[in-house]
Amino acid sequence: MHLRYSYRVYPTGPQRRALARTFGCVRVVYNDAVAARQAAHRQGLPYPSTAALDRALITAAKRTPERAWLGEVSTVPLQQALRDCHAAYRHFFDSLQGKRAGSRVGPPRFKRRAGTQTARYTRRGFSLKPNGRLYVAKVGALKVAWSRDLPAAPSSVTVTKTATGRYYASFVVAVDDGADLAEPIPDEDAETGIDLGLKSFAVLRGGKTIENPKFFRKLERKLKKAQRELSRKQRSSNNRAKARLKVAKIHEKIKDTRSDWVNKQVHTLVSEHQALYVEDLNVRGLGRGRAAKSVQDASFGMFLTRLESKAQRAGRTFVKVDRYFPSTRLCSACGVLTGPQGLEGLQVREWVCGCGAVHDRDANAEINIRREGRRLVAAGQADT
Repeated sequence: MHLRYSYRVYPTGPQRRALARTFGCVRVVYNDAVAARQAAHRQGLPYPSTAALDRALITAAKRTPERAWLGEVSTVPLQQALRDCHAAYRHFFDSLQGKRAGSRVGPPRFKRRAGTQTARYTRRGFSLKPNGRLYVAKVGALKVAWSRDLPAAPSSVTVTKTATGRYYASFVVAVDDGADLAEPIPDEDAETGIDLGLKSFAVLRGGKTIENPKFFRKLERKLKKAQRELSRKQRSSNNRAKARLKVAKIHEKIKDTRSDWVNKQVHTLVSEHQALYVEDLNVRGLGRGRAAKSVQDASFGMFLTRLESKAQRAGRTFVKVDRYFPSTRLCSACGVLTGPQGLEGLQVREWVCGCGAVHDRDANAEINIRREGRRLVAAGQADT
């Protein structure tokens, strides 16, 4: 199993300039590879192989006056850019042929100078020094803020510069499948259903709720003001660059706080429960509906993906209940479908069944999700 560990790095002025050259060369080589394959497609020729592109776009290009500056940076990230381009085309063709799971993937596009910049190095292009610094070929020894130790020697590292000018080093590390196994919880009641929603982010067993933090909504007004200021600045001016940085910092704050919050909630749920049962939401469809902004702000997809990964690594039972299971309408007392339905029913937070049971909408759904998850596990129909 391969895991990724990310750390903040603090390059010096000369190192930042060397990284800027590297990012630019990586972007140019990638774009040249995309252009070469697009030209081959227009002419009806076979796509050039990665080896052929390596010879033409790196080795031979360095000898030309137009691309002589490619020799100023390490060859490793340039070669990795070609491999990334090849992988992007392979995913595109697999998606067209139905060999790739998930939504349709578009063809590779040209990389832009603005936004996030990356350069990936294999073992030939980096090393970890005894003093804790990260040596990157033709860049130097970078200062790393080590928040935790790496569990093993990394096989590759990706140096990233964000839109706000921060630098990160992301290491890929191979670990044993059982390295993160947690101690089993013997308590039979240490399991919960998870009913996700917008009023409360999640409702757990016993009516316990996780409040919706609404990170984007809290900063939306500030973001709108910053975006209005950006739209009024003259293009290519220094003031526009400052306004763009201000907008990028707000977006980055929203992203970082949301990601940190999701990681903490996932850690707590996996630590306190032996079994976790969730509803298989159509997050992409919800993100196009009437409450699209609120759904995307809640980041249900990120939460479910990280929860499933963490639960499997910790040896917990994780079950997804079918999205068409009527968890809200089903009475948890008598099992009859008497709950609210349709768009009008979305406003009903509490309802009374014909059997006399009074239900909170979300608490009742959690009970039904937990019971259905148990049934799937007992019947051997759950991939746990």
